[in-house]
Amino acid sequence: MSARSPIAVTIAGSDSGGGAGVQADLKTFSALGIYGASVITALTAQNTLGVQAIHDVPAEFVARQIDSVFSDLAVDAVKIGMLSRAAVIAAVADGLSRHAGTIPVVLDPVMVATSGDRLISDDAVATLRDRLLPRADLITPNLPEAAVLLGEGLAADDAEAEAQARRLVALGARAVLIKGGHGIGAESVDHLVTADGVARTFSAPRIATQNTHGTGCTLSAAIAAGLAMHRPLPEAVASAKAYLTAALGAADRLAIGAGHGPVHHFHAVWR
Repeated sequence: MSARSPIAVTIAGSDSGGGAGVQADLKTFSALGIYGASVITALTAQNTLGVQAIHDVPAEFVARQIDSVFSDLAVDAVKIGMLSRAAVIAAVADGLSRHAGTIPVVLDPVMVATSGDRLISDDAVATLRDRLLPRADLITPNLPEAAVLLGEGLAADDAEAEAQARRLVALGARAVLIKGGHGIGAESVDHLVTADGVARTFSAPRIATQNTHGTGCTLSAAIAAGLAMHRPLPEAVASAKAYLTAALGAADRLAIGAGHGPVHHFHAVWR
């Protein structure tokens, strides 16, 4: 009798350059011993220099992918990434209602690529906040994304970041992890606030590298991997933070592209 591998599904956009989006998620799942499945929400013409074009997948086809995956695979966790249009967000929310049940859902509210290119329409932000945020077990915005979701200014310090996390929990999310990668200082500090009001911080040395493409996707996928293995949320976050820090530390070994290269997802196994 063979043991069944934990299964995680990513619902996100495709990055043709391979550093972010579905490609980063599947690499992360594989590196952490999780079987990865995917639902493609958008196609991007993208490389380390930027996003040249976006082709949205019709909402109806997104729904068909969700039905195909969940009707056959015993999914243990869901990671949601780039959702550029309101209709696609609604299709994902409806699909989760049909199939996800008590499966943990990690929502990474992707809005802007590492290159600075906008990845979501304005009307889609409101739909994301109203339809998906209350369905998520964890949302993982960076500092600019948290500000957009709340309609506020950028958090200026750790106290403001934690306060914004609490306000996002009040909007319906079961837990919020505001990432500190866009902050300043020698350490990158992430703030986790759960629905019970408990706040935790996760710190790691800030890595000096321009190869940061896919950091947000990778962290949220690694958290989903931990949840797929039935780890408690704080443990899954801590493990994912350690994995991403190591992947960033090894990123300069890859030398991929002429711009912001990817993190090294397979730093532990490639020689």
